[in-house]
Amino acid sequence: MRQGQGRRRAGVAKGVGPSSRLLSALGYEDRALLAPHLAAVQFVRGSMLFDAGDDVVSTHFPCDGTMVSLVVALPDGALAETATVGREGAIGGIVSMGHKPAFARAVVQIGGPALRIDTARLEELKMQSPSLRDTISRYANCLIAQILQSVACNVMHSLEPRFCRWLLMAQDRSGGSLVPLTQEFLAEMLGVQRTTVTAVAASLQARNLIAYARGRITIVDRAGLEAVACGCHDAVVRHFECVLPGVYPLFGGAPA
Repeated sequence: MRQGQGRRRAGVAKGVGPSSRLLSALGYEDRALLAPHLAAVQFVRGSMLFDAGDDVVSTHFPCDGTMVSLVVALPDGALAETATVGREGAIGGIVSMGHKPAFARAVVQIGGPALRIDTARLEELKMQSPSLRDTISRYANCLIAQILQSVACNVMHSLEPRFCRWLLMAQDRSGGSLVPLTQEFLAEMLGVQRTTVTAVAASLQARNLIAYARGRITIVDRAGLEAVACGCHDAVVRHFECVLPGVYPLFGGAPA
């Protein structure tokens, strides 16, 4: 199911709401400029917003609790996650103009609310407002930084710290201790066998860092997870704070 999934309420007439941190970072005039063109939608877990090669005709701004992954499908059928986007960001044509064939697949990992705008309309509004264009460009910079850090992390770090990093990112976006993700999904995103993820999860649970049951992971000790995780999570957060201060939804406060 692509682009049309979920319920849609046309016209967000008064502002863009506080649940999209990226849009809430805009000034009043830019929020008013966008508002008539935004529609509220409800994402369903597992929905595909677009696939590789699709023309990206809509841009989505995930809101509180919603999480979308950008995933690359390899020739052998394996999948590899390249970025995770929640209420701090946007999914869709945010950088280039004209035809925008997607390179990656966008898949909803945690369902929830989002705001949608036609990509062509967003481009028109960016041309009208230098401040809107600057904010979107800054977010694009942050997204690229996350992708680059993910590449380095996957090459240099072992599974356990990468697993912890992923849980921290998911908690930042879900906003709570309960992260509704299955081990099958985590194995797919991390590019390993489910049995390998099961072993790592069992080890973390034995240390009282997480609790796992029926497709849900509860983060029991965030500080403990941060101690086990690699420094890649904090590196991305610090870059966000440098480029778009206050937009990244770090759970529990600023990084050390």
